[in-house]
Amino acid sequence: MKTADRCIALLLVVACSLHSYGSSVYYAHAPITLVWALSGSLAGFLVAAVNFLRAGRGCDRPLAWISLGGSLGWFGVGFAVGKVTADLLDFRPLTHMILGAALAAMSSRTLLTAHRADAR
Repeated sequence: MKTADRCIALLLVVACSLHSYGSSVYYAHAPITLVWALSGSLAGFLVAAVNFLRAGRGCDRPLAWISLGGSLGWFGVGFAVGKVTADLLDFRPLTHMILGAALAAMSSRTLLTAHRADAR
């Protein structure tokens, strides 16, 4: 499961890299909007990084809680973008919603397994 967990986090890195590239091209002449778009990419990279750490530290419950919160937040950002653009099924926000939900599920699994290990 660690491999699947890391692959999902890697997919988020790829998605955020594509977001950064697309934002740089599309908002090249709107620096204020570009800075905000790139801040979103940075947030996604941080969520992915926390999930990479959590995947390797299966008994770290505080890290799993942080990862769960960040992943649910990332799902919420994708959902909000889909609502604002009035297209929840657009590939771009849908991808981030799916990745956020998958990482949240993996974080929940880590919390459950760490709780069982603590009980023993």
